[in-house]
Amino acid sequence: MTAPHGPLQGIKVVACSTAQAGTVPYMLMADLGAEVIKIEVPEGGDSSRGSSVLPNLPSTYFETNNRGVRSVTLNLKTDEGRAILRKLVARADIFGQNFRPGAAEKNGFGYDELRQVNPKLVYVSISGYGPNGPNAHLPGTDSMAQALGGIAEAYSTPGQKLKTGIVSVADETCAILAFGGALAALTYARATGIGQKVDCSLLGGQIRLMGWTLTTTMWRNQNPVTGQARVTGTRERPGLSASFNDRDGKPLVFQLNGPRHWKTAMTALGFYDALERAGFADLGVIIGNDERRETLLRTLDALFATGERGDWVTRLRAADIVSAPINTLLEASNDPDVLANGYVAEVEYPRYGRKLKVHGTPWQFSETPAKPGIAPDLGADNDAVLADLGYTPAQITDLRERKII
Repeated sequence: MTAPHGPLQGIKVVACSTAQAGTVPYMLMADLGAEVIKIEVPEGGDSSRGSSVLPNLPSTYFETNNRGVRSVTLNLKTDEGRAILRKLVARADIFGQNFRPGAAEKNGFGYDELRQVNPKLVYVSISGYGPNGPNAHLPGTDSMAQALGGIAEAYSTPGQKLKTGIVSVADETCAILAFGGALAALTYARATGIGQKVDCSLLGGQIRLMGWTLTTTMWRNQNPVTGQARVTGTRERPGLSASFNDRDGKPLVFQLNGPRHWKTAMTALGFYDALERAGFADLGVIIGNDERRETLLRTLDALFATGERGDWVTRLRAADIVSAPINTLLEASNDPDVLANGYVAEVEYPRYGRKLKVHGTPWQFSETPAKPGIAPDLGADNDAVLADLGYTPAQITDLRERKII
């Protein structure tokens, strides 16, 4: 008997979604055993199929965001295409779309229409700004949400321009929140028989991602101090999270809270005597004092530059202080803890005759393990899915010839 695949076995999902935030929620569901049918435009398909295609490899973008799903092509501008979609929705637990607000309704698959087909349906809508507000009608992108949501400041350096990052944190945060929201609504639907619409947005996800730092900012009504160090707490119980380079320019980070941990950390590094002579026996002296904070950081810069990153991290960890090397993306993909936990895995790609490193799964289930798949060819599941709906081979051929599928 084969091991069960994921805790979402039996869940049926239909998604008219493209790009990243709109597809990752359902890719995660597919990893966990749900049957996910991705609706694509006939012939062209999801435009992201052509994004970041490396030589002799599939699209890194499409593969990362659509693995494990089934591809069905439908021309939703036709009555017959929309009729097939409604048949799929009638059997589904979850439906997802990420068109700009109003477009789904215009094209016949808005929430009010689809819930008539399936009252238990969980309908997930992802937008740029959210369903309300002055810009709700505008399209959204990852960089737009990063720009509005505050993360550019969170990772900024004083004196340098604010900028958005190369990693799609707005798309991914929104996707993970949509994933959780969909399953929360599904729990309610299964208990009560009542479906509902779940709205998520790129901007809303970024605001949530800012966490308690945003709360502190709002309560203080002033922006946080940014740069190489995050200084928190009070003079009596100060906190510090800061990054430094070693003698070879390799960066590391450590984080601690409270005066006892400060002395423990600096003693383990062999820095404490020098810091005490410089007036920093107590970390609390930098709280609310920009000059003292900057002097301390310059002093620590010089001290960390006398040794090697691996040694500094080892010393801090041995003293039970949180510390780590600051990895590049490539280093992160090869980090021993990442590999040991399966956060990066290898998947066989028969078409390319090789195994490729891919995202693993962030969850480990003791009884129903996740299983990463690969992305489908365009329309690969047309015949099987339509046959399951009752269409004959002749009818499927006719739909294909008339470009309905």
